[in-house]
Amino acid sequence: MTSEPGTTGPSPRPDLRILSSRVYRGPNVWHYEPAIQLVVDLGVLEDLPTNLLPGFADGLVERLPGLASHSCSRGRRGGFVERLHEGTWVGHVAEHVALQLQQAVGHDMRRGKTRQVRGERGRYNVIYAYADENVGVAAGELAVQLVNDLVQHDPEFDFEAELERFIVRGERTAFGPSTQAIVDEAVSRDIPWLRLNTSSLVQLGQGVHQQRIRATMTSKTSSIAVDIAGNKELTLTLLGSAGLPVPRSESVRTVEEAVRLAERTGYPVVLKPLDGNHGRGVMLDLQDADDVRRAFGTAKEESRGGWVIVESFITGRDYRCLVIGGKIAAIAERVPAHVVGDGSATVAELVERTNADPRRGVGHEKVLTRIKVDQAAVELVAEQGFALDDVPPEGTAVKLTLTGNMSTGGISIDRTFEAHPENIEIAEEAARVVGLDLAGIDFIAPDITQPVRETGGAICEVNAAPGFRMHTHPTVGDPQYVAKPVVDMLFPPGTPSRIPIVAVTGTNGKTTTSRMIAHIFKGIGKKVGMTSTDGVVVDERLIIRADASGPRSAKMVLQNPRVDFAVFEVARGGILREGLGYERNDVGVVLNVQPDHLGLRGIDTVEQLADVKAVVVEAVPRSGFAVLNADDPLVRAMRRRCSGRVVWFTMAEPGSEIRESVDDHCRRGGRAVVLEHSDLGDMIVVKEGRRAMQLAWTHLLPSTFGGRATMNVQNAMAAAAAAFAAGASLHDIRQGLRSFSTNYYLSPGRLNEVPVEGRTVIVDYCHNAPGMTMLGDFVDKTGDQLASTSDLGNVQRIGVISTAGDRRDEDMRELGAIAARHFDVVVVREDAQLRGRVRGEVAGLVAEGVRREMEAGARCRQLETVLDEIEATRHAIARSNPGDLIVICVDQHAVVMAELESYGRQAQPGARSDGEPASGVARVGDPDFSPAAAPTEPEGGPSRP
Repeated sequence: MTSEPGTTGPSPRPDLRILSSRVYRGPNVWHYEPAIQLVVDLGVLEDLPTNLLPGFADGLVERLPGLASHSCSRGRRGGFVERLHEGTWVGHVAEHVALQLQQAVGHDMRRGKTRQVRGERGRYNVIYAYADENVGVAAGELAVQLVNDLVQHDPEFDFEAELERFIVRGERTAFGPSTQAIVDEAVSRDIPWLRLNTSSLVQLGQGVHQQRIRATMTSKTSSIAVDIAGNKELTLTLLGSAGLPVPRSESVRTVEEAVRLAERTGYPVVLKPLDGNHGRGVMLDLQDADDVRRAFGTAKEESRGGWVIVESFITGRDYRCLVIGGKIAAIAERVPAHVVGDGSATVAELVERTNADPRRGVGHEKVLTRIKVDQAAVELVAEQGFALDDVPPEGTAVKLTLTGNMSTGGISIDRTFEAHPENIEIAEEAARVVGLDLAGIDFIAPDITQPVRETGGAICEVNAAPGFRMHTHPTVGDPQYVAKPVVDMLFPPGTPSRIPIVAVTGTNGKTTTSRMIAHIFKGIGKKVGMTSTDGVVVDERLIIRADASGPRSAKMVLQNPRVDFAVFEVARGGILREGLGYERNDVGVVLNVQPDHLGLRGIDTVEQLADVKAVVVEAVPRSGFAVLNADDPLVRAMRRRCSGRVVWFTMAEPGSEIRESVDDHCRRGGRAVVLEHSDLGDMIVVKEGRRAMQLAWTHLLPSTFGGRATMNVQNAMAAAAAAFAAGASLHDIRQGLRSFSTNYYLSPGRLNEVPVEGRTVIVDYCHNAPGMTMLGDFVDKTGDQLASTSDLGNVQRIGVISTAGDRRDEDMRELGAIAARHFDVVVVREDAQLRGRVRGEVAGLVAEGVRREMEAGARCRQLETVLDEIEATRHAIARSNPGDLIVICVDQHAVVMAELESYGRQAQPGARSDGEPASGVARVGDPDFSPAAAPTEPEGGPSRP
C-alpha cells in the first residue's frame, strides 16, 4: 500500500540496494539480446513512489538531462519524465538511469524493463541492455548510488566526480575508432563477432569461416609485410627500387654519423626512429648540424633498436592515403596540432580551449586527441616567436607539433576525391610493393591534386595497421566508410560467415540426441563441434572433459577454426546463468519439459521451466526451424514463440488428436517425423507436405535395443527431424542412425550395455523421476526378454540408483518410488558431490520413496544402501547371479566403466564365499536400518578392500 500525497507515511530513506547482478551474454529469459539483470530491494521506498519524494524528479533530470528524451511505456519523447512526476518506483528509475549513463560513454542502449520478483514485496528485477558488460554493471551500481543520493543526499557522494570516473572507465574499455568501425560494418551485414581479449582482438564469423582483426591488422595481413613497414629504411629502399618517389635516407647509430650524413644529404633534413610509430620522435626541418645534434636524442629515444634515419626534408603538406585490398579507400590531409590566435587569449589558454572540445580525449579513446604541451612544444612555440603566456595576433596560427599525426593532437581534412589519378596509382603500388592488405601511405607533397613526380613530393613512410579515425571522423569534410572495403576483403559477397548451429534442450535425452545429430553430420563429412554434459568434442575428439552444456562451451566451439557444424546441448542452468552465449541457432530442438531441477534459481513450477527451455525456440530466426515434441503439451505450446518454421515429431497413434493435428500441419506444407505401426514393426516416417518418406525400422536401429528403448526411439526421431531441417538427406540420416549405437565410445554413460560374467549390465545417467519412468519401461521389456531366453526362466532385476543433492525432497522420494516398481532389488548410492546435503541424506530420501512403494505392493522386494558409487557397483555384481539384469545409474561413468571392465581379469571384489553381499550394506528388514543409520563414509567414500 502506497501513501497518497499529503498523508502520513514512511519517511524517505536511501534504501535502494542491489541484492544480486547477472550478465546474460546471449538470448535469455528476459530478452533476445544480451542484458544485465539486477535484483534490487527498495526497502521503505516500496511505499514511496517518485511523486512522494520531494524534488526527486527535477533533481534527477538536472543531473542527467538526457533522460528527457526517454519515451518509456508512453512511446513518445518525455514519457519517462511524465512517469516520474506521476509516480513510479525507484527500481524502474534505476533502469533508465543505467541506460542513460551508458549513453554518456557512447553506448546507444535503449532496451530495458523492470518487473517485480514473484511473491517478494519490494524486490524487483531490473533488466537493461549493455554493449560492454563491465561498463553495464558499473552503470547499474552508479544508478543505484544516484537514486539513493537524490532520496537523501550523502555529503561524501560527488556525482560529477563519479560520472567522470565512469566515463573514463568506459572509454578505456571501449574499442578504438578503427576496431569499432569494422565491428559496426560486420554487424550491419549480420556477421557475428566475438571479442577475444580486453583489447582490440576480435573474431568475425564463426568456426571455419572466421577471420580475425586486431585494430586494422587482419587475418590476411602478412607478417613479413608488417616487418618491412616497421623498418623505414628498408621500406624506402624497396619503394625506390620499384621506381616510386621517395626521399634520400640512411640509418645511423651515433650523433656524429647523423651530422656527417646530413651534410652529405644536404640541409634541411629529417631525423626519425628506424622502427617508431605514431609520429613519435620525428624531428622535421633541421637546418644545420646544431639542429641535428639537438634532435638526435629525441629520435633515438623512440627507436627500439637504437637506429635513427637521416632523411632529406620534403616540403609540402602531409597526406595519408589509405589503401585496402590494393585500392585507395580514403585520403586525408593531416594538419599538425596548432591553435589560432583571437587577439585576447594566450597560447596556453587557446590550447586549453581546444582540448575542451568533447571530441578530444586521451590517446585513441576519442576521434581527436588532446594536444600535449611538452618541452618540444614549448621550444617549437618559441621558434615561432611566442611563449605560452603570449597572446598571438588574431588569425595567427601557432604550431605545437611539426608532424600531422592524429595521435599528437593533429586534425584531418578529407581529400579523398581530390587526389590526382597518378598519385593514387603510386599509393596503390607502394602498398603492393610492401605487401600489406591494409596500408597507410604517407605522402609529403605541395598539392595532392598535382602529380608528385612533377611537384617534387614523395612517399615518406608506409604504415601497417593504419588508424581509421582521420577518415571516419575527419575534422573537415565528409566521413569515408573505410570499414566497408575491409569487410568486403575478409568476407567477399556470397561468402558465409556463420556455421549451422543445432541447439538441443529438454529435461531428458539431450545428450543422446545431440550425439545422434553430430554422428549423422560427421558421416556427411562435417567437422562437428559438440557440447554436452560430458565435455566439448571437436571432430570426435574430446578436448574438454567437464559439464559443457553452458554458453562458454558454445563459444569455445564457435572459436575453433576447424568446426563447420555445431551441435549444442543447452541446459537449464546455463540459460539462467548467462543466456545462450551465442546469437541464434538455425535449428532449435526441444525434447520434453518435465519436473526436474525445480526450486532452483527461482524456477518453482514446470511452466516456469518451460519458459526457460523456450529461449532456444525464441533464438530460431525466420529462416530456421524449431523441432518440437508434439506429445508434450508444454513443448507443443512453444510453437507460438518461434519466428521460423516448426517441425513436429510424435509417437502418437494415427487417428489420435495429436496425430491429426500433425498430419494437418503437413498437409499445409509443413514437416514432421512420425511413427507408423505395422505387423513388421514400427517405421519412422519423415513427412513434408503431402510426401511421406520411410526412414528406418525402429528395431533395426542399434540405439533402440530392438525397439525396447522407447526413449531412444523418440530421441532418434528428434535427431532425424533436426538433421532433415539442417539440410541432411534421408540417405545420410538413415545411415547415421543405423550406425549410431549406445556403446561407450559413441555415447558414454547413456544406456551402455556391458556383459559382466554372464550378467547383463546397463550403465545409464538416469537421475530424475521422468527419466526413471522411461528407463523402467526399458528394464521391464529387457527383463522379460532375458527371462524368455533364460534356462531358469527367472531373471533378477537389480537397480543402483541415486540423484543429485540439489533436487527437492519430494523429487528424490518419487525417483525411489518409480524405481521400486521396476526392480527386484534397489541399491541406493550417493554422488561424490553432495550439493549442500549431508552424507546419507539423499540416500535416505530416495530410500523413503522405495520403502513407501514397497509397502504399497511394488515389485521391489529388497532395498539396500551403499553410499559410495564404486562400492555400490561391486555390491550389485556380488549379490547377482549369471543371467541377471543390473542397471547402474551413474555419476562418474568413466570410473564405473573401468570397474566393470576389470571383471574377468581379477577376482570379483567384495564377494563372500557364502554368496552373501559385501559388508557395509544396510538392508530393509535389518533391525538397525533407517535413513539416519545409513553408512556415513567420508566425502571420498570408504577405503578400498
